[in-house]
Amino acid sequence: MSSFKYSRLDFLFTCVGLPVFLLDVGLDIWAAVSFYRAGAYWSLGVLVLLLLGSSVLVQVYSWFWYSYEDFRRESRVEARLSQNQLRLVHLLQLGIYLRHAGVLELSVLSCYMKDHNGFVVYLSHDLSMLKIIETFTESAPQLVLMLTIILQEGRLDAFTVLKAVGSASAIAFCVTTYHRSLRSFLPDKQKQRFGSSLVYFLWNLLLIASRLTAIALFASVLACFVFTHFICSWMVFFFFAWRSQTSFMDSAGGEWLYRATVGIIWYFDWFNVTEGRTRYRTLVYHSFMLLDISVLCGIWCWKMITDPPYATVPPLNAAVTAAGVVLVYVLGLLLKMLYYKCCHPNLNKEELKGDDLEYQRALEEDVVDTRMFRMAAVQQEPSPPLPHCNKRMRKLAENFYS
Repeated sequence: MSSFKYSRLDFLFTCVGLPVFLLDVGLDIWAAVSFYRAGAYWSLGVLVLLLLGSSVLVQVYSWFWYSYEDFRRESRVEARLSQNQLRLVHLLQLGIYLRHAGVLELSVLSCYMKDHNGFVVYLSHDLSMLKIIETFTESAPQLVLMLTIILQEGRLDAFTVLKAVGSASAIAFCVTTYHRSLRSFLPDKQKQRFGSSLVYFLWNLLLIASRLTAIALFASVLACFVFTHFICSWMVFFFFAWRSQTSFMDSAGGEWLYRATVGIIWYFDWFNVTEGRTRYRTLVYHSFMLLDISVLCGIWCWKMITDPPYATVPPLNAAVTAAGVVLVYVLGLLLKMLYYKCCHPNLNKEELKGDDLEYQRALEEDVVDTRMFRMAAVQQEPSPPLPHCNKRMRKLAENFYS
C-alpha cells in the first residue's frame, strides 16, 4: 500500500488556483456592474441569483465536511480559528477561501517536509469537489446567460466567440482537474499518462460546449421557458439520483442536498454517483441528452425560419448551426468512447488507494519521519496526528474506476 504523493505539477495547480479563483470573482463583479450600467436589470438579477445561490451551496458543503471531521483542521491558517469563528467565516461566504489558503500553506510545506503530502492531498480533494459544485451551479449557467445575450443582440464577432470558447474550456479544465484528483487513488502501476487527461478534457469540452450552446439557443428565443425546462429536467434527474441510493455525505440532510446538487450537475454533464458498471445508465443519460439537445436546437431553428421577430438568421445557416451543435455532441461521445476504450483503467475498489488502516500503516513505515515519534516519546508528548484518506473522494473514485 503506497501513500499519496503530491507532485510539483499539483503544487503548480495549487499556486495558480487561488489567483484564478480571485480573478473569477473580480470578473463576476465587473459583469454585474456592466449589467447595472447598461440597464439590463433582468440579466443582473439572474447573475446575482446564480452567484449568491452557488456561493451559499458551496459554503454549506464546506461546513458539512468540517462538521463530519469533528472540525478537525490540518493547516495552521484553519487551526487558528475557533469553531464559532469558523462558522462566521462560512456565514460571510469565505469558507472556500479559507480552504484555498489551507491547501496553499500545506503545499508550500510539502516541498520541504515530506510528511505533509498526505495532508495536502486530503485537503485538495475536498477543494476539487467544491470547485466542481461551483462550476456547474455558477460558471456553466453564467456562460449560458452570456451566450443568450450575445445571440439576442446579434453580436457574434471573433472576440465574443473566443471569450465563449475560453469560458467553456475553463469549465472543462475544472472537470479535468477533478479527474486528476480521482487519479491519485490509482495504484502506481496503473497511473494514467498525460494523453488520457487530454482526451478527457477534449470530450468534456465538446459535450459541455454543445449542451450549453443548445440551452442558450433555446433561451434566446424562449427565455421564459428555459426555467421551465430546467425545473422539469432537474426533477427527473433528482428522481434518478434518489433512486441511485447515493451515500456520499455522512448525514441524511447532507445526502438529500447532494442528490439535489447531482440533479443540477446532470443538467449540464454526466457525473458518476454510484459504484459498479454504469454503462447502461450512461447510455440512457446520453441518449436523453442527445434527444434534448436536438429538440432545443430544432425549436430555435424553427423559430429562425418561421417567426419574423426572430428570423434574423437565414434558414440554411440556422439549419447548419442546429445540426452542427448536435454533431459536436456526437463527436464528444465518440471521444468519450475512445477514452473508455483505450485510457480508462477498470479496477476493483480494493485495488484503489485509500484504505484508512493500510494507509496510516504505510505512513508510519514509509512517510512520517520516525525521529519525530522518538522525540515525542522522550518528551512524553502525543505523536503528531497521521493524515487520513478522504473517504468522500475515495467513494467518487470507486464510482469512476470500478
